[in-house]
Amino acid sequence: MPLTFARILISALLLAWAVASPARAEMKADEKREIERIVRDYILLNPEIVEKALIALEAQRREAAAEEKAGKIAELKDTILNSRHQAVLGNPDGRITLVEFFDYNCGYCKRALNDMLALMESNPDLRVVMKEFPILSDGSIEAARISIAVKDLKPDLYLDYHRELLARGGTANRQKAISIAKELGLDTDALMKAADDSSVTENLQEVQMLAQALGISGTPSYVVGGELVPGAVGFDRLQTMIQSAAAKCGDQVMC
Repeated sequence: MPLTFARILISALLLAWAVASPARAEMKADEKREIERIVRDYILLNPEIVEKALIALEAQRREAAAEEKAGKIAELKDTILNSRHQAVLGNPDGRITLVEFFDYNCGYCKRALNDMLALMESNPDLRVVMKEFPILSDGSIEAARISIAVKDLKPDLYLDYHRELLARGGTANRQKAISIAKELGLDTDALMKAADDSSVTENLQEVQMLAQALGISGTPSYVVGGELVPGAVGFDRLQTMIQSAAAKCGDQVMC
C-alpha cells in the first residue's frame, strides 16, 4: 500500500533536518539510508507527484513574474500613461487607458487594428495610448520615425495615417510611410525633417526603456488596468480587461 503524502513529506523534512543539523551529525548511516529509501520508493510508486510539484512550481513562478511586472507598471505608470511623446487616440480625457506597443511590420498588429478600432467605438470612456516599438526591421524604425513626425506635426491625421500604414500590404519602410503621408496631403519635406529630430529618437528610446523594464519582447503587447497583456489576444479578452479596469478604477481620475 503506498505511503501517504504526509508521511513522505515528514520523511523528507527529517532527512533535510538530519543532514543540516549539527545536533544530528551522529545520525547513523542506516537511518539516513532508510529515510532516503522511503522517499525514493514513494516517488517511484507515485511518479505523478513530481509532475504536480513541477506544475505548482511553474504556477508560483508565473505568479511571481506577474507581481513583479505589476510592480514595474505601478512604478512607471506616469511614463506609460502620460508621456509627452505618445500618441493618444479614442477619448483623450477617458478614465480607462489601453496602451499598445506595436510595430508597423508586425502581422499580428495589422490584424489587431480592427480590435483597437472596435474597442474605441464600444468604450466611449477609453483612452488609447500608442507606443511605437519598431523591433522587426530597419524598415520598421523608418516607418516609426515618420509616424512619430505625423503625430507631432498633424496629430489630427495620426489615426488615418496609422490605419493606412498598417492596412497596406508589403513591408513598411520610409518610402511607403512618406507615400501614405503624401496621399493624406501632408508636407513630406517637413515630415522627413521632423523624423530626423532628436525628439523622435528620445521617443523611441523611452519606449525601448519601458519595454525592457516590463519584459516586452514582441508585438502587439498591451497594458491595461495595471496588467501586461502580451500578444494579439483579441477584442473579447481586451474588452473584459477594460471592464475589469473600470470596476477597479473607482474614483480615480485616470487609470
